[in-house]
Formats: sequence, C-alpha cells, structure tokens
Amino acid sequence: MLPLIVDMDGTLLRSDMSYANLLAMAAHSPEVLLKLPGWLLQPRNICRANMADIALPDTHNLPLNPDCVGLIAERRAAGARIVLIAAADSRIVAAVAQQTGLFDEWHGSNRDTDLSGANKARFLVDLFGERGFDYIGDSQTDLPAWQTARRAYTLGSSPRLQQNAASANSDIVHLAPTPASIAAWFLPLWRALRPHQWVKNVLVFAPLLAGHSFDLGHGVAALIAFVAFSLTASSAYLVNDLFDLDADRAHPRKRHRPLAAGDLSLRRGGFAAFALAAIAGVVALLTLPLAFDAVLTLYFVTTLSYSLWLKRKVFLDIFVLAGLYTIRIIAGAVAIGISVSPWLLAFSMFFFLALAVVKRLVELQTVIRTNHTRGHKRDYWVEDLSMIQALGAASGYLSVLVLALYFNSPEALSLYRSPQLLWGICPLLLFWISRMLILANRGKVHDDPIVHTARDRVSYLVGAAIIAVIAASVLL
Repeated sequence: MLPLIVDMDGTLLRSDMSYANLLAMAAHSPEVLLKLPGWLLQPRNICRANMADIALPDTHNLPLNPDCVGLIAERRAAGARIVLIAAADSRIVAAVAQQTGLFDEWHGSNRDTDLSGANKARFLVDLFGERGFDYIGDSQTDLPAWQTARRAYTLGSSPRLQQNAASANSDIVHLAPTPASIAAWFLPLWRALRPHQWVKNVLVFAPLLAGHSFDLGHGVAALIAFVAFSLTASSAYLVNDLFDLDADRAHPRKRHRPLAAGDLSLRRGGFAAFALAAIAGVVALLTLPLAFDAVLTLYFVTTLSYSLWLKRKVFLDIFVLAGLYTIRIIAGAVAIGISVSPWLLAFSMFFFLALAVVKRLVELQTVIRTNHTRGHKRDYWVEDLSMIQALGAASGYLSVLVLALYFNSPEALSLYRSPQLLWGICPLLLFWISRMLILANRGKVHDDPIVHTARDRVSYLVGAAIIAVIAASVLL
C-alpha cells in the first residue's frame, strides 16, 4: 500500500497556518511588523522561519477538514502510511501533526528547504520515488505534486482547478468540490461582517433625534455617517476575529464564526478588513467634516487597541466598550455640525457601561459552566462575579437617574410639550435593565446584549412603550 501524502493548509486544515503565524507574531510583538516588509523580500521559507522565531500559532482546536480526515482514516485502515508535508515552517507542521495524532511522519520548510510547489514534488520523489505515493491537496501550488503522484486527490477544488489537476494526473479523485458561484464565497464573508451589529450604529442618529433637528441635510449627513461607521465596524469585527482565533475556536458558540471555523480564509478576511476601512475613510473624507474623520479614526484605533491589548485588562475593557458606543454618538453630532448634549453623553456613558458589564457577566457564566476559573485570555476570575454584578446594576440605575434629571432640565422643557410624561420612561428602563442583569446572571443572554435585545420580544415591547411615551410628550 502506497503512502498517502497530505497537504496541510486548506487540505487537512480549513485554515492557513502561515497567516495564523503572522497574527500570532503581531499579537506577541506588534513592533516586529515593521520588519515584515524586509522579510517579504527574502525567500518564503526564510520569511516563515523568521515569523516562527518570534511566536508560533496555537494548534489547539484547529478546524479540520472532515473529508480529508475521512480519507486518512480509510487509507490507514487499509494499511497505508500517512505523511504530512507542508510549506509551513517545520515547527508548525510538527505541532499540528502531534496535536491531531493522525500522522506517522511529517516534514515542513526550514531555513534551508522550501517545501512548496515544485520543491515539494522533488522532495516527495526523493523520498518515495516517481509514482510511489498518493497525494491530496487543494490549490494550484499542488500541481507538481499531483503530477508525480500515482493517484491525485483534490479537496474543495473549483472546476478550473479540477481541470488543471486532471491534466497533471489522469488518476484523480475530486473530494467535496466547491461550486462555482458567488454565494459560495460571499456568504461566509457576509456573516463575518456581522451586519446585524450595524444596529449599534443607529446611535449616530441620536444627536439628531435628541435635538429634534430634522433638517434634510442633517438627515443625509447622519445617514452617510451611519454607512461609514457600519463599514468601519465590520472591518473592526474582522480584525477582532483574526486576533481572537484561538479564543473563538475554544468557545462553544464563537467557534462557528466564519474565520474560526475556516469557512472564510484568513487572507480573504484580512483583505476585506483593509478594504472596508479604506472605503469608509474615503466616503467620510469626501462627504463629511474633517472632524468626523478624526472621530472615525479614533473609533477604529480604539477598536484595534481593544482587540490587541485592552480586552485583556480587567475593567479597562468594559470602559473601552462603553466608550465605543459613546464615540458613535459624538460622531453623529460632529457629522451634522451640532453640539452633543452633555445629558446624552452622561446617559450613554452609564447605560452602555451597564451593557458592557452584561457582556462580561455572560462570559463568566460560560466559564462557570465549563468548570474553569477564569475566562480565556480575559483577566476576570469567577470570584469577580459579584463585583461585576454590582457594577452593572450601579451603572444601569445611574443612567436612569441621569435621564430623570434631564426631564426637569431647561432643555427638556423647551423641546417637549408635556415633559412630565417623560417620567414614564424611567420605570420602563429600570425594568429592562434589571431584567437584563438577571438573565445575564442566569446565562440566558447572548454574548452580545445588543444581539439579545434584537431577538427579545420583551425588549421590543419596552422599546415600543418608550417610543409611545416620547411621542405623547411631544404631541400632547
């Protein structure tokens, strides 16, 4: 029985370990990225070795390709030797092979050897002889190996790649071919953008609504600001998911995210993040005041800082999360050229701090259910639960207090015909905040409280009641 040679990236794994290594290096030592342009001018094996010297990617919970694993099991049962050979650095290849436990032998690139393309094919012929092995791969770079193999296996290949592989080897088997459709690659990207999260960017309309500034020009400016923030937010989500791969893959729900699950390649995710941020910046620069561009840049930089570092700092992370909501409100005011209300800023600071606390409460409940003592890559311990609960309740109730004080302010008296009716909002918000905290403590809230709210019938009823109260105070 001839040995089965298995490619790693895109074949065994629904991921690319070279890009994962780049992300691990960036997270470990961001300053090293300054050296990357020089490294890219060197041979690929040298560049890979340089990155691996700095940091190695986590090989736990990697998304395996079930079709490849199935073929390995079938060939092993038949008595074949299973060998992993990949262009990635040999240290990464060894870690993957040992972690999966599927291989009898493994080889990777080092500073002296590049096991990609034609080099891999020559290496295989030297080891096993011409037609002395079967080979499974997934890309154009595998064509030389397919050409020298006895039998070729393609995995997840496009019709064009299938045709090219068949030209290289007539004895070929196509496993899980990829349909040639836009939906096949766009849908994972669309899910990774998290369009449902764009509801958060409705906050850019808050200054316009709070100030009763219903001018058409202001409305158009606010709408453009909403689009710019939505594109920027999606870019930030992609960046966050790229740097959170390890944590997401260990999470019972987040492991299904497109990047963590391997439905979206790391390369495509990184390119999309850059493109979205660039488009948002250009749109804002051409249509909105420069001050808005400054606020948008602040939001993006803060989000990146959160993804790379701040999210691992106790309490600082939730203050940053709350601040990101408030930045949206400031951006909305800047976009339409009005001063943001200090009442609105004070309310948002406390209210969104409470929501950020809810997010951490849910994560800690997950930690408790999985019998751990602390969150993965978080600086929160199970013993912190009571303190976080107290902070959430205090912040939520303080936001209602700010609102109550606003209802008696000269600003409210000038904007509403019947401002006394606005007091009806206070018990509604107190009920909603208290209920959210109770549900979070019971582990019955989605990881993101905004997503939970968008799916919660009670939240819709409370929201409708609040809108009715505001309408009555304006009209009556």
